[in-house]
Amino acid sequence: MRTLAVVAALAALFTACTEEAPKVEKQKEVDNDTVNVYSHPEWAKNANIYEVNIRQYTAEGTFAAFEKHLPRLKEMGVNILSIMPIQPIGMLNRKGGKGSYYSIRDYETVNPDFGTQEDFTKLVENAHALGLKVILNWVANHTAFDHTWITNRPDFYTKDDVGFSPIVALDNAGNSTDWTDVADLNYNERDLMDAMTESMRFWVTASNIDGFRCDVAGFVPLEFWEVAIPKLKETKSDLFFLAEWEDPKLMSVFDMGYSWSFHHMMNEVAKGEKSPTLFNDYLKKLNTEFGPDNMQMMFTTNHDENSWNGTVFERMGENHKNMFVLATTFQNGMPLIYGGQEASLNKRLRFFEKDTISWKNTDLIPFYTQMLKLKHENKALWNGTAGGKMTLIETGKPDRVYAFYREKDENRVVVFLNFSDQAISFEPLLIDIFGSYFSLEGNSLDWATNPQLRLEANDCLIVTKN
Repeated sequence: MRTLAVVAALAALFTACTEEAPKVEKQKEVDNDTVNVYSHPEWAKNANIYEVNIRQYTAEGTFAAFEKHLPRLKEMGVNILSIMPIQPIGMLNRKGGKGSYYSIRDYETVNPDFGTQEDFTKLVENAHALGLKVILNWVANHTAFDHTWITNRPDFYTKDDVGFSPIVALDNAGNSTDWTDVADLNYNERDLMDAMTESMRFWVTASNIDGFRCDVAGFVPLEFWEVAIPKLKETKSDLFFLAEWEDPKLMSVFDMGYSWSFHHMMNEVAKGEKSPTLFNDYLKKLNTEFGPDNMQMMFTTNHDENSWNGTVFERMGENHKNMFVLATTFQNGMPLIYGGQEASLNKRLRFFEKDTISWKNTDLIPFYTQMLKLKHENKALWNGTAGGKMTLIETGKPDRVYAFYREKDENRVVVFLNFSDQAISFEPLLIDIFGSYFSLEGNSLDWATNPQLRLEANDCLIVTKN
């Protein structure tokens, strides 16, 4: 059949496609249908996000070395750089030789392994010059055991049953974690809220960053975010806040959350453990539990998934491209690329050690470039209410093929994804979308005269209409 010729370029890219439990007590009840009362930055409407692991990104592991990649990332279509924590790492109870980025010894200084404050500010300035935004990973739930607050402000820390402080970080149910290198912060101490907010403001004023990716945001009392985020926006009104959490309650103040449950669905479908119809459950969740403008970050990998659960090739196999297509095109979603993913990152980076990414293989760069371009140029795929809602398409092959379209104004994008390891022919039910479309390469297709489609194994078809 000739129908797949309309996406020749894409098809080529898809090769086969104790008593005190403050974390509980401080959580404020918010109705599930609460919508973010703060407007998103205009620049986020069709943006994507790219996670940067400074330690592992280059052999040098410095801001200056990473900075050399900025023009390439701009050319690829990257919009937001999400930089993993850059502060000094605690020595007391350190894990491994280099330690965890999330064990912070001082919120307002720079890890000397990465460079200086001036180096980081220069990186931000050069990113801005290219039109890129920079957000900083922020760890508000805990600190290193040798943070200055341990001595200067012991009241900032959660105490054990006999009154000794600090203790190992707790989850939001008050249970101890296995994060033995970090101490739990106690937000019942009101001064802590002010101190944490001012430390965040430091980076906005000193380096002009554009927002924060907030680590385990659900472990921190919602009240803190409700107070801190508006205060920080007084300093810079278009700051962007990403919650590393998946909870509608947080979306009253955050611009975007982590779609963890969707990611787990991706892994299950990619392995053939579950049918693609599983994605319908997440779509329902978006439409019923989250507000229409609540953006969700969608990803096939990130620093945690890569280090602890495996590469995209381990978890998703031949479907890793299809899953990124889904992350790019799904309703309310903003796609994430983990730095090195475009270089076919095929190893689990050691989390507590220096483990440099290899940049020898650039075969996937055209694929990710094309997908980010698709997102930028098609309003139907934009984020939140700037984009269109999803309408599912019946294919008669629900156990293997997932199909939908999104529409906004005069723009429509139709997506077909074959998650099976076999070629499939099918006739989609396109009652509402008959007409001529154009593929990414500008080839025409008339649904009325070409009702049957064929998708090769682990392949996709994307058609756009403007």
